[in-house]
Amino acid sequence: MPILTHTQYTQLAPTTWCATAQVNDALSQSFEELWRQSSWLLVSHIPPIINFYRHDELNWQNYLSPVTLSVRDMTHNQRQLQRKGVRLLLQQLLDQLEINDALDESAFPYRLINNNYYVCFSHTGSKNKNDVNNNSGQATHQPLNNQVAVIISRDRPVGIDIEANDVAWKVAQRFYSANEIATIQALPMIQRNIVTKLLWQIKESLIKIHQYTLAQGLGKDYAYLIAGLLNAIKEPSPLIVIPDIQSHYHIAVLPAQQTIVIF
Repeated sequence: MPILTHTQYTQLAPTTWCATAQVNDALSQSFEELWRQSSWLLVSHIPPIINFYRHDELNWQNYLSPVTLSVRDMTHNQRQLQRKGVRLLLQQLLDQLEINDALDESAFPYRLINNNYYVCFSHTGSKNKNDVNNNSGQATHQPLNNQVAVIISRDRPVGIDIEANDVAWKVAQRFYSANEIATIQALPMIQRNIVTKLLWQIKESLIKIHQYTLAQGLGKDYAYLIAGLLNAIKEPSPLIVIPDIQSHYHIAVLPAQQTIVIF
């Protein structure tokens, strides 16, 4: 059963709301809570007759054996956790708005059954490849960066993308248009990294709205948005909204949540 933490709700328009959260499985969360409590008890309530062993003197690898999973199993477990997590987040958002409804998943874009609100989900990608032992095909079972996001809107299809990791420039070059590549390459490195990621998230969000294929959507030319993105990121703000004059949508940037919303 997933547990959501660090949940944040944002109203983007009179009939458009989004939410983001961190999702963990109940077992991991229970273990972390138990560890915090036991650590506090050790420090604060140890009777004098009990021998106290310093943590830095213990050889922890004799006591804790890492649980290993195959890469396939790890990815499957993460997807299942995130799939449940985004739906739990949707339900919490509906509860916050006092909307009594359920999700219709029979066709894209998703909609609520009774109110016909449009619904879109997002979650962070699979575990970083650097954490995988390529020789054995095994990965240590450690907490993953599982962030989830959802948006609902009464007016029209909407898109959302949450991304914890940067997008490698060499990966972006495989998909971005010539105009986008030329514009981004002329930027200082820090701005290049930020804009590359934001543009990728915009493309992912628009793919969900228009139901493009992945290659088709990533190859669309959105170079005209780069100037607006650069202006928007000059001053820190919890919510930045940029009008897209070509699509007549609005682009919301939520830096703290590492989220892009197209509404």
